[in-house]
Amino acid sequence: MSQKIKCDHCHLEFSQEVMIEDNGHYFCCNGCRGVYHLLNEQGLDGFYDKLGNEQLSPPSDQYEESSNFDSPAFYERYVKQNSDGFNEVSLIIEGIHCAACVWLNEKALSNMDGVMATNINYTNNKAKIIWDNDTVKLSKIIDMIRAIGYNAYPYDASLQEEKANKERKEYYLRMAVAIFATMNMMTIMVAQYAGYFTGISVEIKHILNIGEWVLSTPVLFYSGWPFFKGMYYGIKTKTVNMDTLVATGSLLTYIYSIYITVTQSGEAYFDSVTMIVTFVLVGKFLEVLSKKSVADTLDIMNKHLPNDVKIIENERIITKNVNDVTVGEIVIVSAGDRVALDGEVTQGSGNFDESSLTGESEPIFKNFGDSLISGTVSIDADIKYKTTKDYAHSTISNIVSLLENAMNNKPRIQQLANKLSEYFSTVILFLAALTFVVWYLASSNFEQSFMIAIAVIVIACPCALALATPVATLVGLSIASKRGILFKEAALLETMAKADVLTLDKTGTITQGKPEVVNEIFYNPFEISLLYSLVLNSKHPIAKAIASHIYEEKLSCFELETLQNISSQGITAMYGGKMLAGGNAKLMQTIGINVQSSSEYSEFYFAYGGELFAKYELFDLPRDDALKAILDIKKMGIKVIMLTGDHERSAQKVASLVSIEEYRAELTPQDKANFIEELHKQGKRVVMAGDGVNDILALASSDIAIAMGNGSDIAIEVSDVVLLNDSFSSLYDSFKISRKTFKMIKQNLGLSLVYNGITIPLAMAGYIIPLIAAISMSISSLIVVGNSLRIKFGYKD
Repeated sequence: MSQKIKCDHCHLEFSQEVMIEDNGHYFCCNGCRGVYHLLNEQGLDGFYDKLGNEQLSPPSDQYEESSNFDSPAFYERYVKQNSDGFNEVSLIIEGIHCAACVWLNEKALSNMDGVMATNINYTNNKAKIIWDNDTVKLSKIIDMIRAIGYNAYPYDASLQEEKANKERKEYYLRMAVAIFATMNMMTIMVAQYAGYFTGISVEIKHILNIGEWVLSTPVLFYSGWPFFKGMYYGIKTKTVNMDTLVATGSLLTYIYSIYITVTQSGEAYFDSVTMIVTFVLVGKFLEVLSKKSVADTLDIMNKHLPNDVKIIENERIITKNVNDVTVGEIVIVSAGDRVALDGEVTQGSGNFDESSLTGESEPIFKNFGDSLISGTVSIDADIKYKTTKDYAHSTISNIVSLLENAMNNKPRIQQLANKLSEYFSTVILFLAALTFVVWYLASSNFEQSFMIAIAVIVIACPCALALATPVATLVGLSIASKRGILFKEAALLETMAKADVLTLDKTGTITQGKPEVVNEIFYNPFEISLLYSLVLNSKHPIAKAIASHIYEEKLSCFELETLQNISSQGITAMYGGKMLAGGNAKLMQTIGINVQSSSEYSEFYFAYGGELFAKYELFDLPRDDALKAILDIKKMGIKVIMLTGDHERSAQKVASLVSIEEYRAELTPQDKANFIEELHKQGKRVVMAGDGVNDILALASSDIAIAMGNGSDIAIEVSDVVLLNDSFSSLYDSFKISRKTFKMIKQNLGLSLVYNGITIPLAMAGYIIPLIAAISMSISSLIVVGNSLRIKFGYKD
């Protein structure tokens, strides 16, 4: 039988006959030989030291042409240009399986001329690459990645969603096994503890130990596998984490308990093994449940658009991918279809649902010449329209792009427990080792020294530290949900608790979103049925308010001609050869009637035949509970600022009614986002509450985004917190619950540190045996859980 030799690159073993020899080196294929020489030429041969005995997959030559990455279509869809003028792309690097792989890819790409930055996230293999396109093409970057034995393809958020779902399912099963074994272990523990104090025969004790051994084995090696995996990667990266402490303590306890069981001497502590693994696993599971996947935030709006559309080309109807449609092409939309690209109606008419973008539930009538917005839905319209923007520059695509950039700038939540555990675990292992050495030198008794060292690890096992944050946040989330407040991520409670500025949208957030007529002025007598007939043809809230205000049973409905809804101005029509016009001052000026806006209310003018007949002033009242809630929030030391696109006088009126001293008026959506960024530069933590598509850039720019329950679909989906019951008082409740929860988190961490500060020295001194250590560990965890429940019991108002 021929001798097998390891390939000097991928470390896979093959028979000597098939190996390629090159100056004393052996390779399984020319691909591995090429990569080996490339790494040495680039000065990256240190990769093999980091790789150790790990094995790689040999380089594949079955790749897509790298030149495809330079195509205009690829650039439009995946490549962005940053503020410095450099190109930026997100790729998934295929084949990464260890820290050495990350190091190699980052080093190889960073050494390329024109590559400005490379950052690879090991947890999801996502690489963010920034490069100068004038110096190096993206295809050359892809070639380098492939040359060193990996592959790359564009980042797809759905892959991350699939990975997150798989992780959650694994935790479900691992935790179920751990809880089942622990519950059965408790029946044995009762007999074990009773026998310890009152006496028990050696035979019965041995049988009980074997039973515990059987139950603890799957808990340690199956349910506890994530801890061993974490410890393994910690060792590879030369870091000591909480996983190292959990795995070390539970494994040593398990080994020692096997020794006790086999020799039938002393006390076995299999119950401690299951308790350690189960408690910490529950903490990690709660954290997994509380996380949002990347896809949930960066891929939200794609579901609002179809992938293909029907277009008319050479008098034939064909199907095209939305990315291939150009400006000026004719698209067919049928009833029930969603508009994929912005355009202008060229044939047909009907009603469209724009609620997913605007939050307005009433259908909007579209006719010849009216504009269509991507993301809206045809209710009953069978129309044709001419595209005015391609997909990359469509309204919905721009929103996605801006939103993604804003979300990437959000600060990461750094849990206090993780900061503490970074040093805690290393110190405990050092103290345990030191305890063993000192006791062994003093007594020469291995068993006694080993037991005391295990007691140090077990009593300091960070169950309480691991549970301090997730249990408290789970209780906080439970209370919030019962009050109609949905936090999409547990860690958001901490961020909101630290917030010091609340920015509020006006219309639909502070106000009810239902304007009412507060004043009317008649300049000349007129047939009111004419006005009624006109406003009935508009779905705008102001027109609906006018119709409701003037409604009488004796009113007639005239048949009007040439109806036209003019965006942001009003509505016009023809009757008896004369023009009917209803709308704001800008519309009046457009048709030659000179009026000046001077009211603190919204204004609606009515004219017929070029003559002004009436003016109505309307006001959108604040929500009933807005004033009290805002006053309560301000008492918490939070600064409240109103941001609105309305004119100055209207903004001042609403602000004065709800006791808001600072406000900004006549802001565009981008202006709102820029204002929040200015607050960030001042070191402020900002919460933004809004309800419509005009708020989503501001929502995405804030540290915490809150959507009202009646808001648009997109505003709700991009938000961090949703007020399901649409109550303004829920906004105050969300601040109160988050602050109370964060206070309990800090108390829990304090309790766990005090506990360790007292018990660890006692264990090192030999006053605590592993049995008492395990009980103390459990009690400390229960104390943390009990303290967390105080959030629930203490939240009365």
